[in-house]
Amino acid sequence: MGLNEIAKRTNKTVYREGDLCYKVFAADYKKSDILNEAINQARVEETGLFVPKVHEVKKLEDGRLAIVMDYVEGKSLASLIEEAPAKREKYVQRLIDIQLSMHALTAPDLNKQRDKFARKIELSGLDATTRYELHARLDSMPRHNKLCHGDFNPSNVIITDDNRACVIDWSHATIGNASADTARTYLLYKLAGDDNTAELYMTMFCKRSDTARQYVQQWLPIVAASQMAKGRPEERALLATWAEVCQYE
Repeated sequence: MGLNEIAKRTNKTVYREGDLCYKVFAADYKKSDILNEAINQARVEETGLFVPKVHEVKKLEDGRLAIVMDYVEGKSLASLIEEAPAKREKYVQRLIDIQLSMHALTAPDLNKQRDKFARKIELSGLDATTRYELHARLDSMPRHNKLCHGDFNPSNVIITDDNRACVIDWSHATIGNASADTARTYLLYKLAGDDNTAELYMTMFCKRSDTARQYVQQWLPIVAASQMAKGRPEERALLATWAEVCQYE
């Protein structure tokens, strides 16, 4: 294969070969997680949302597994914002419009967001009292069946040359409450240290969707606990403050 590297992360590398894209995972990456990501993306593809079409999960010559999908030409929203900071508000509005179009869809065969959050709370490392409060908060929240990305940020949106938006990286996709997905995007901005864009995003999203900010904030302790399950020491102190349920009563 004549593969050209186009992106690299800690445990995965993305290559291009002609019209195809190979998302290659590290040798120790769980097979079940790779297969789950591929099937998530295939199920989202069936909703009609513009995502790269999955062709197969392939075992490479070195034994690593790769998800083979269409290569989508374009630039990420993150790159566009970096190139033109003055247009940040315009691009954040575009991000919100794309997110709302996604939330208007459902994919019944995806995992349930509520079940995933419940598992992550137990893996958060928080004390039993805090976990109890988080489970109680989760149980009290409205139950919806909207398509939620789970890691929705400008790096996961590709804008094509003809101005279409393609959403990538569906490993965390679920069906559930759209405001939880919104809280997650807000938290990602905060973790990146981009407080200004976090507040801009939250304000614009709530206005555009006619959603009370207080309602989205009720999800913040839950999504923070879910992020803590990733076990990243550099994030733990900040996330622990977000996970305090009493802050958002």
